[in-house]
Amino acid sequence: MTIRCTGKIRDVVGTGTLEYRYEGDTIREPLEAFFEEYAVEALLIARTKDEAAAPGWAPAPKRLPGTWRATPEGEQTKPFARVLVNGIFNEHFEGLDTPLIDGDRVALM
Repeated sequence: MTIRCTGKIRDVVGTGTLEYRYEGDTIREPLEAFFEEYAVEALLIARTKDEAAAPGWAPAPKRLPGTWRATPEGEQTKPFARVLVNGIFNEHFEGLDTPLIDGDRVALM
């Protein structure tokens, strides 16, 4: 898969684009391997609800409308950080359980 990196993530990785070979069927497996190789997990992944929210954001409703659901704690991105699969935030798919296929593009922003 192609991984594109921006901002501080690009600074740590040392390039804006790289080809990355991975094991597994979802975004979770290659991200875990990528985080072991490059120390960028702390820049992207929020481990608690407090890390996932920026100060001043409106509180989330107790019940989300329609088919919306909250991303599980520990799998959310930090404020202003995102993981995209083929240009779409992974939260709009299945979070870290989003399936990947050959040729997918992942962006770490």
